[in-house]
Amino acid sequence: MTTIVENFGSGAAARMAGARAALGMPGLVLGASYLGFGALVRQTHLDLPQGLTSTIAGWALPGQIALIEVYAAGGTVLSAALAVLLTNARLLPMVASLLPILRGGDTTPPRLRHYLIAHLIAITGFAIAMQRAPGMVPAQRLPFYEGFAVTLWSSTVVATALGFFLAGLVPLPVTLGFVFLNPLYFMLVFVADLKHRLRGWALIFGAILGPILHLIDPEWGLLATGVIAGSLAFLIDKYYRGRGWRA
Repeated sequence: MTTIVENFGSGAAARMAGARAALGMPGLVLGASYLGFGALVRQTHLDLPQGLTSTIAGWALPGQIALIEVYAAGGTVLSAALAVLLTNARLLPMVASLLPILRGGDTTPPRLRHYLIAHLIAITGFAIAMQRAPGMVPAQRLPFYEGFAVTLWSSTVVATALGFFLAGLVPLPVTLGFVFLNPLYFMLVFVADLKHRLRGWALIFGAILGPILHLIDPEWGLLATGVIAGSLAFLIDKYYRGRGWRA
C-alpha cells in the first residue's frame, strides 16, 4: 500500500504546485535544450513558425531533432514520418503506464482532459511523475501533472523562439550543445531513483549494453539496448517478486 506523503489540499493547489515544480530545474534544463533546438531550426534554414509548430504539436525533443535531420538531408515526407514514429514509439508505453497512476484508480471512460494531457507525457514529466505521483492524494495527481506539463510545455515554446533568434548571437556549438542537457538531466533523475530495483537493473544493463551494441550497430544499437535491458530488468524483478521480495 502506497503511503500518502503529499497532500496539497485541493486540485487547484496541486496544479500550482506542479507549475512551481516545472519552473525549477526541469524548466531550466529543458528550456536550455530547446534553445539548442531553436538554433538548430535556424541552422537548417527552416523558419520560426515551422519550429514553433514542431514544439507545439510534437513535443518530444528526440523526435523533433529526427525530423529536422531528415529534412536537412533532403529526405522524403515518408522517411521523416517513419523517423519520428520510431523515435517517439517510446512514448506509448509511457502514456500506458503513467496515465492510470495519474487517474488515481478512476475507471470511468477517458475524457477529453485525459487525451490532452496524454499529449504532454514525455520523458521529463514521466520521470518526475513516476517519482512523486504515487505518493500524492489520488485526486490531486492529475491536476499536479497538468500544472507541471503545461508550464513546461509553454516554457519550451518560448525557448524555441529565443534559440531561433539567439542563433546568430551565440557561437553555434555552444547553442547546439544545450540540446544534450536534457538527456543528462533525466539520467540523473533516474539515478536518484535507484532505490526501486526494477529501474536500477534497467539502468545498469542499459549502461553496460549501450556502448557495446552501439559499436556493433550504430543504427539499431540504442533500440536493442532498450529492449534487452528493459526485458532483463523485468524478468529479474519478476523472479524476485515471485520469491516474495518487494522492490
